[in-house]
Amino acid sequence: MTQPRFVQGSTMRHVIAMSMSGAMGLTTLFLVDMLDLFFLSLLGEDFLAAAVGYASTILFLTTSISIGLSIATTATVSRALGERNRGKANRLMINAVALAIIVSCLVALVTWLMIPQLLSWVGAQGEVHRLAESYLKIIIPSMPLLALAMSFGAGLRAVGDAKLSMNSSLAGGAVNAMLDPVFIFAFSMGIEGAAIASVLARLTMMLVSAYGVVVKHGLIGRFIPAHFQRDLPFILKVALPAMATNLATPISSAFVTRSIAEYGDGFVAGYAIVGRLIPVSFGVVFALSGAIGPIIGQNFGANLMPRVRQSLKDAYLFSGIYIVSVSILLLLLQDQIAGLFNAQGNAAQLVQFFCSYIAISFLFNAFLFVSNAAFNNLGKATWSTGLNWARATLGTIPFVVIGSQMAGAYGVLAGQAIGGIIFAIIAMVLAMRHITSLENKLAEVPMVVKAPLLEEQQEAAEQESLPCTLNPQSSDSAQLCQLAEEAEFEGELRAEKLAQERVG
Repeated sequence: MTQPRFVQGSTMRHVIAMSMSGAMGLTTLFLVDMLDLFFLSLLGEDFLAAAVGYASTILFLTTSISIGLSIATTATVSRALGERNRGKANRLMINAVALAIIVSCLVALVTWLMIPQLLSWVGAQGEVHRLAESYLKIIIPSMPLLALAMSFGAGLRAVGDAKLSMNSSLAGGAVNAMLDPVFIFAFSMGIEGAAIASVLARLTMMLVSAYGVVVKHGLIGRFIPAHFQRDLPFILKVALPAMATNLATPISSAFVTRSIAEYGDGFVAGYAIVGRLIPVSFGVVFALSGAIGPIIGQNFGANLMPRVRQSLKDAYLFSGIYIVSVSILLLLLQDQIAGLFNAQGNAAQLVQFFCSYIAISFLFNAFLFVSNAAFNNLGKATWSTGLNWARATLGTIPFVVIGSQMAGAYGVLAGQAIGGIIFAIIAMVLAMRHITSLENKLAEVPMVVKAPLLEEQQEAAEQESLPCTLNPQSSDSAQLCQLAEEAEFEGELRAEKLAQERVG
């Protein structure tokens, strides 16, 4: 068996190398997403940015469903491949794809019919409501394309072709970047043109990833209804909790958007700009939350608990240094950033407020991301789910309400940040205590019991490094947190079972 790469050498070096390599692809996609809003801003109307902001909140909810389905695809198909049962893997792949089609079509239909009500609920009114509605009526019907693209991408990761999975997303991003100015300016279609470009980008992602699964790897079988019925409970066992976890953040984001909307579309436009600025600025941190999982997992599988602890500390330290550095740049460049998007009035002021006071608080979001990655790889994935929902509810709603009453739209952002700080600290404390608990329990296990498990544990840890599906067409920064966490969640069942065997 090949020696796992992360069980020796500097843990900080592994953290930096894995984060920087993953950040290159992520940042490219985030820049494409920012360009979408940049092109619309050139039209000189704040209400276009506000309309995209409202629409993105709705898209965020629908995309979370597709993410959950893709997680189930990778988890089930990769397990079958690990069993060296290619027929089972092909069968699970086609059935996962069938489930993705069924669920995404139903969700798209219900969402499309409720677009006016959903936009009203998040606070859109008047001309902004009309523009956001026209945008969503074009892009929501393409949800099945996105669900298929994510499921096929998950199949590629399951078979080990992470490069082609990433390339499918990069291809979609490239199409979006090229077609945006064509439809927005050359065809004078404005926000509807941006929506059409996004639909074609999703189609590109689906075709490239489908080619990889069907043609390159032959990782798909024939659809048989009886087999689908038999595999459905197995797939849903992973898909349902994954979707439940992923829905926490978009629901929180919808509440924040509604709260900001009370103070006018200018602030919503500024919030939309902030939503693009966060992933571009902190892309390395999103990559880190996906990269730390295999580092922790391999060392845990090798019984190297001191290295597990050190890896987590190094991840906290690296993210802290990076975020402080970037936050200083945002502070110094706040006027230029607002000007880049032609932001004026309330929109510009909210962007400047974020750059001056809120950006640094992302440090605690990073700590929460990293801690959740540790939980997912140390047999406590339910803790990650619980913390996500607690952060999205208890850590958001009361703080946003109080902040809104005290300082308006600025207080909404401040309240959201303060709530995040509290739950990040809780997550860090729990992560370190859990590692201490594992160290104590493992110390009581005789070496003769540990030894036979070592090879299986290392193999399990190695399989938990699964690059996340990337979707440049869903424009909300909070979703990017989910995308980064997807890599760890996909190994949830195996990691939890492994931890139970070791300490039970």
